[in-house]
Amino acid sequence: MRRVCITGGAGFIGSNLAQRLSAEGIEVTILDDFRTGRREFVIDSIERGDVRLVEGDVLDMAALEDAVEGCDWVFHMQANADVRGGPNHPRRDVEQNVLATSNVLEAMRARGVRRIVFTSTGSVYGEPEVFPTPENVAFPIQTSLYGASKLAAEGLIEAYASSYGFTGVIFRLVSILGERYTHGHLFDFYCALRFDPTHLLVLGDGCQEKSYLYVQDCLSAILTAVERHRDEPGAHVYNLGTDETLRVEDSVGIVARHLSLAPRIEYAGGRRGWVGDSPLIHLDTTRIRALGWRPRLTIEQAALLTLEWFDANEYVWERAGGGERVA
Repeated sequence: MRRVCITGGAGFIGSNLAQRLSAEGIEVTILDDFRTGRREFVIDSIERGDVRLVEGDVLDMAALEDAVEGCDWVFHMQANADVRGGPNHPRRDVEQNVLATSNVLEAMRARGVRRIVFTSTGSVYGEPEVFPTPENVAFPIQTSLYGASKLAAEGLIEAYASSYGFTGVIFRLVSILGERYTHGHLFDFYCALRFDPTHLLVLGDGCQEKSYLYVQDCLSAILTAVERHRDEPGAHVYNLGTDETLRVEDSVGIVARHLSLAPRIEYAGGRRGWVGDSPLIHLDTTRIRALGWRPRLTIEQAALLTLEWFDANEYVWERAGGGERVA
């Protein structure tokens, strides 16, 4: 691998990947319109010349073709990830997740690029009956617009792999934690308690249970599978996560202890925090572990590193403002 494009390269996972690959001497181009990505995450790399920036939207074919030109791999990490707000703007998931993936694939085809990595989600499993959930489980009814759009994008990649000889490596992620994490309930809890240390509102009953993974462990898994399949056309699907899970109420406790607080916790009630929220996400990671990968950090270790990063980067949570925060 000598040259790559990362869509959403100024986002949480994308910017960490860009930094890691450029440090290994790989030429990195990021495509980002900074709608949710942050210039602070990539500006140093751009100014040093480690990373090339194409500022544009994934719906802009000219920008896409410019970004993927001459690349060995495209890491398609751009997405609308607002699961909770999905029903309020359903076209956003279609445009930013489905149509965007179609555009990326067409830009690749136009420029002769045949390898793509796609970050999908464990939400594609909806509310399955099998836990830990393996990649080959029968798909249940989709429960979120976000999950449905990611599954549609997976289907497009699989079809391009079959029709045009692409290599598509698809990763169904649990929630990722670590440096530059700015979206999710751990961030919400931290912000809320910074602005009101006495009270925290949590949607749901606090018993929602999820698996989490440290961002650098996530990237190690991705790069392990990329190396394994670099010369293997076809679609290859992997779950990424840990063997552990964490309940929302336990996440509240980790944040409160870190801040040395004892707030009054108010639970809104119900098994789900919002429409499309899965009460349990726990993925079977046997397939990726068979390649020799193992996570280095536990969920709590990853959470604590994330909180320490918040402490050291006040601009991130100060911009978020106060108000009620939810799981």
